[in-house]
Amino acid sequence: MTVNDTFKALSDPTRRQILKLLKAGDLSAGEIADHFQMSKPSISHHLNVMKQAKLVLDERKGQSIIYSLNTTVIQDTLGWLMEFTRKDEGGKEDDKPGS
Repeated sequence: MTVNDTFKALSDPTRRQILKLLKAGDLSAGEIADHFQMSKPSISHHLNVMKQAKLVLDERKGQSIIYSLNTTVIQDTLGWLMEFTRKDEGGKEDDKPGS
């Protein structure tokens, strides 16, 4: 997983909506698809992109695959973004030229 994979996955509004659904609780692919007016293969594609970015985890339960939110990757990404708001110990911002 790279930061690029994470941002690519987050760039799509459908995938962001899927993450919001999973925030409320684990769901099967069919349950996720019920919230959208698109084909199940399209939902499967979105889930695969999010799995590659490790934003979601999947677990087989019987004949269903249950998806859950992987908050660790989200926390890591937020931590990476927060680095741009921190100041170094000298009080200068890290992203200024020459620092």
